[in-house]
Amino acid sequence: MRADHLLALDQGTSSSRAIVFDRDARPIASAQHELRSTFPEPGWVEQDADEIWHTQQRAGREALAAAGLTAADVAAIGITNQRETTIAWDPGSGRPLAPAIVWQDRRTADRCASLRASGIEPRVRARTGLVLDPYFSATKMAWLLDHLPDGRVRAADGAIRLGTVDAWLIDRMTGGRTFATDVSNACRTLLLDLASRTWSAEQLELFDVPKVALPAVRATDGGFGLTDPEHFGGEIPIAAVVGDQQAALFGQGCRSPGQAKNTYGTGCFLLEMTGSDAPAPPDGILATVAWQREAPGSGDTAVAYALEGSVFVAGSAIRWLRDGLGIIGGPDEVEALAASVPDSGGVAFVPAFAGLGAPHWDPDARGTISGMTAGTTSAHLARATLEAIAHQVVDLVEALEAGGAPHLKVLRADGGASSNDLLLQIQADLLDRPVERAAVAETTALGAALLAGRAVGVWTDDAELTHLVGIGARFEPAMTASRRAAERARWADAVARTRSRLA
Repeated sequence: MRADHLLALDQGTSSSRAIVFDRDARPIASAQHELRSTFPEPGWVEQDADEIWHTQQRAGREALAAAGLTAADVAAIGITNQRETTIAWDPGSGRPLAPAIVWQDRRTADRCASLRASGIEPRVRARTGLVLDPYFSATKMAWLLDHLPDGRVRAADGAIRLGTVDAWLIDRMTGGRTFATDVSNACRTLLLDLASRTWSAEQLELFDVPKVALPAVRATDGGFGLTDPEHFGGEIPIAAVVGDQQAALFGQGCRSPGQAKNTYGTGCFLLEMTGSDAPAPPDGILATVAWQREAPGSGDTAVAYALEGSVFVAGSAIRWLRDGLGIIGGPDEVEALAASVPDSGGVAFVPAFAGLGAPHWDPDARGTISGMTAGTTSAHLARATLEAIAHQVVDLVEALEAGGAPHLKVLRADGGASSNDLLLQIQADLLDRPVERAAVAETTALGAALLAGRAVGVWTDDAELTHLVGIGARFEPAMTASRRAAERARWADAVARTRSRLA
């Protein structure tokens, strides 16, 4: 029989997952392993690069076993991954040279502030679509080269490889034979020229990162080699690689300008399709490559761009209620607790644990809780947490539309926290737009599988893909205009208090 299953490897911030999809894009088996983050200093967030690889490898093996499949049954692998997280490794041994610096890490905030003070940010923004923020990979790479023994010299000699998680996984899966990244990940480094989709000589010079240390940039479905047989019991082509948020955009079926999705994961990431030309991003919003496709027979434009707003803390705020405060036993308990009160009782929670992302880009902001009284309960705080997630998404939409982006008619939702009905109803109320939850919550993995399947001919037309993506639930706004205005004003005041904490 013809191999027509797809293995999606979804390497996220909090876990490594693998999902097997059949030809109807139905998930038939999965496996998941939690991934640890460590916080060695205030503002630092690290992970073990070997743990990233081994948990992902194990998840892939277990998903295939659960599906009763072998490598011969798999047409292709699609990889999707946490973006911006940066790894340095030895090309000979394949061993990581330092802990992975996670996208949430803020250790290079001073370096970014110094660059901004020099007045260079407008040129950087025009070139890359990004802002000067420690969120992105370039200052992480520079920091690693500064702190590894003879880092600059070794990198220039090709003795150090630098890359994001996708490049690290590809390197490990192919036994070091393929050192490559895709455009959707490369554009998150602050080193890629957004229009040409090649490494920018100016950006490389600015951050003193040698090009030889960086992976080759390929199309999203440009092919990334074959896996070593030892990993999954046989060779499997790695047909597509795509950043997690762009994967979710594709998995939601957002392929026309003006369509948008928001992923409720560790953070919140809202992407709106713009078209085939690199857009000029509005204030506080990023421009990014959605994907570049070279699949045979594709009638789509080769490259697609999107505007993006990034919220650093969303689902991780819910986990903080569990791990930091102990008021819930698990994330699945927050909905019932929050629903036990009609509102947050005047409490506003701004979860700026790692600064504020879009549209504020304030790395010095720190989390605050305001409006508490002696009557405040854990239920009020739980509800304020859900409201905080929704408010941050509204901030993104308002920034997009203020900058000239098309008015959103509906917001498509996915990610782990999108299973929370109360959260999505609050989102619809505060946004004053319908919110549609994907039929498959894990659209990140689905997007990677769809891209890989199209690349190898499991599906021969994009029209087939449209029928594979469905809506699981729809939430209509029900809040009065006056209450919405009051809630938004209270949130704006809370954010202002958070940002003025050190002023």
